[in-house]
Amino acid sequence: MTNEMPRLTLTPELNVKPEEQAEVQSAEAQVEAVKKEMDQMVLTDAEQNMVAEFAKQIDVTNANQILMYGAGAQQNIANFSENALNNVRNKDLGEIGDALSGLVVELRTLNFDDSDEDKGFFAKLFRKGKSQLEELKAQYTEVEGNVDKITTVLEQHQIALLKDVAMLDEMYALNLQYYKELSMYIIAGRKRLEEVRANDVEALRQKAAASGNAEDAQAYNDLVNMCDRFEKKLHDLELSRTVSLQMGPQTRMLQNNDVMMVEKIQSSLVNTIPLWKSQMVLALGLENARRATEAQTAVSEMTNELLKRNADKLKQGSVEIAKEAERSIIDIETLQYTNEQLIATLDEVMQIQRDGAVKRKEAEAELRRIEGELKAKLMELK
Repeated sequence: MTNEMPRLTLTPELNVKPEEQAEVQSAEAQVEAVKKEMDQMVLTDAEQNMVAEFAKQIDVTNANQILMYGAGAQQNIANFSENALNNVRNKDLGEIGDALSGLVVELRTLNFDDSDEDKGFFAKLFRKGKSQLEELKAQYTEVEGNVDKITTVLEQHQIALLKDVAMLDEMYALNLQYYKELSMYIIAGRKRLEEVRANDVEALRQKAAASGNAEDAQAYNDLVNMCDRFEKKLHDLELSRTVSLQMGPQTRMLQNNDVMMVEKIQSSLVNTIPLWKSQMVLALGLENARRATEAQTAVSEMTNELLKRNADKLKQGSVEIAKEAERSIIDIETLQYTNEQLIATLDEVMQIQRDGAVKRKEAEAELRRIEGELKAKLMELK
């Protein structure tokens, strides 16, 4: 806690926002302008003559006349106040605010952001189910239907408010009439009251003072009391006129509120909604262009990939064909191998032949030996 001393001031600084202060000043200026207009109301010559003639007819000594003096004008002011109250009571500007708020909510419903970054290119392009464009169109159709309903409600409120503005104009003119009527009653009453006090009351006072008669004194007191009652009645009329004076700026303020609401509705109907629809058309066009670009990109990438693959296959095939074309029917390696095998075969055949000759010689020698042994053995038998 701080131990700061409290400050007292006769000119406190209110924490009022600049825009709120401007609205307050504007309303105060409007009130002062209307009051000035009503205060400066000047009676015409005909009306002044009417007041003068009417003042002569006022009988201050007639209690019923004093009681009912200006009652009709007061009743008109009371009826006027009641009508104004009913107008305010039956006006539901909150419903208009709800409609405008609902319009904002509907316009914010659409999501123009495409967040498919986690998906592959071809997966986004050829994904199953509704495409983004179809989803966007579906959202637009739904929101457009709700916006059209809100638009209808706003148009109805606008018509009702325009009627109220016209009615408030009539009420303002009627209030001016009542204000003038009360003023004429008050002027006539004051004029008559001044005359009675200056002439009749003074005459009765002098008569009562001169005669000392109780009846004359009572007549003087009765007239003084009737003048006081009439003065109070004029004061009541002044209070009613003050009410009428206040009703003028109040009517204008109420009318100004209606006009501002009409302007807001008009702005929504001719600016906000058409702008939203144009932006929606732009969004759909951009989405169409984006999808066309994606499709063209996919085709281009697929074409490039096919060209690269075909180029690789063409290179590989051409190299193999060229190699095959430059190759002999019989490879030199094959001839070398065949020649080597042939030489080796000949060498082996010759070796076999040499070995066979040696073995034949050895066999012949062995045969001669065997033949010799056989002949020797035969000779022994003889």
